[in-house]
Amino acid sequence: MIVTVTPNAALDVTYTVDGLVPDAVHRARDVRHRAGGKGVNVARVLHALGVDVHAIATAGGATGSALAADLGAAGLAAELVPIGGETRRTTTVLSAVDGSVTLFNEPGPAVTAMEWALLAERVRRRDPEVLVCSGSLPPGAPADGYARLIEGRKSVLDTSGPALLAGLAGRPAVVKPNAAELREVTGLDDPGRAARELMRAGAGAVVVSLGADGLLAVTPAGTWRATPSGALSGNTTGAGDAVVAALALGLSRLEPWPEILRRAVALSGAAVLGPLAGDVDLAHYHRELAAVRVRPEQES
Repeated sequence: MIVTVTPNAALDVTYTVDGLVPDAVHRARDVRHRAGGKGVNVARVLHALGVDVHAIATAGGATGSALAADLGAAGLAAELVPIGGETRRTTTVLSAVDGSVTLFNEPGPAVTAMEWALLAERVRRRDPEVLVCSGSLPPGAPADGYARLIEGRKSVLDTSGPALLAGLAGRPAVVKPNAAELREVTGLDDPGRAARELMRAGAGAVVVSLGADGLLAVTPAGTWRATPSGALSGNTTGAGDAVVAALALGLSRLEPWPEILRRAVALSGAAVLGPLAGDVDLAHYHRELAAVRVRPEQES
């Protein structure tokens, strides 16, 4: 079983507007609400692929109840750790005129030491084959919270900033930053060199999201670049979570890196074509699997 952990879960609210204009009143074409947070999105993608997955997340207040109801309606196996604070909301604004995506992420409620201990116990009880730790740490969580959850487990870590650096102490099997997050924690512009810095600090392998340019994977077995067959337009908010889903699935199946990366790029594109984060266009995914280009790359 793959288990995803989302300690700072959210109710995602997505507005579609004709165009986003500063200092103007906007009338939404469409408004959608759904349970979110990066780990929840990963679980949705794996569930869509028919993979045995279990989501662990926090939930509190009326927003947390809405989050729980949506997970139940989606048929996702989940355990929600009750917290005293109100679950945060994230807001995504999609512009129909130019395809731009604007996000507003609330920081989320603080968790207590007891609430964090309960979340950690839920993870220990599940004893996952692969553990996915995704998203920001909420206020009040231990700085090395991800490292403690990950230690001794086959895992994928997808976070940023201090939480990413502290999480390396748990020696995650794979870390998945995007280029900006990687630059932020290493100070290096070259993603290959920056990825090797993270490996020296404890990451087993590093897969860097390069947006429309695909993925760069730096691993003990070699370095690869994986690129999609063509450009896509759509909602990019769940693309990175789809990559994480592919990485976790590949780890669970002990697949070779080129195969993992091919699936990751295909799923990422399928997520861009999905209407909401966590959705994937399965027809595109299956077509794109054979079209993704994966090539070895020399270390710089």
